[in-house]
Amino acid sequence: MFIQVVQGKVKDADQLRRELRRWRYELKPGAKGYLGTTSGVTPDGRAIALFRFESEKDARANSALAAQGKWWKEAAKAFDGKVVVHNCKEVDTVIGGGSNWAGFVQVIQGRTKKQAEMRRRMSEMQGQLRTARPDILGAVVAWHGDGGFTQAVYFTSAQAAHAAEAAAENDEMGKEFGDFLDGPPTFFDLAPADFD
Repeated sequence: MFIQVVQGKVKDADQLRRELRRWRYELKPGAKGYLGTTSGVTPDGRAIALFRFESEKDARANSALAAQGKWWKEAAKAFDGKVVVHNCKEVDTVIGGGSNWAGFVQVIQGRTKKQAEMRRRMSEMQGQLRTARPDILGAVVAWHGDGGFTQAVYFTSAQAAHAAEAAAENDEMGKEFGDFLDGPPTFFDLAPADFD
């Protein structure tokens, strides 16, 4: 899998949402290898989108299409300043990966100096996580290539996610994951209308 992460501050969240809907209806049918998008805008105007493709080749072929370039020219007008793009060749799936049936998605961005160890432990802890957190339907972790990562966690609902987070605030898995991080992570909470 290959994930392209696109993010930035927006000046018109409604315009961005309209353009993402237009992409789904007009361009998605012709996007070879397209697996899904997780996107949204936080109340403070931070937009983030994870475009999932079967391969980097498919993603780049899609980006090269004239219709894609024309669409992006309009979508980019919704942003207020710089748009950051991470092309992620290394992707991990947790408990099956992304889910189109989630009631809530939380995107977490962070950095680690222990990427190999963190990836290994995330893989090893999947069974334990599935038992401890039935509210999690799956997750994907897109590695930026420089120690940074973007993780999307798909939950049954926001209420279930927040209740489970509060109950597990000081659990061993959470502490271990926190030990891998190089500084505090950034969170983006997304509503179900913003992903497919």
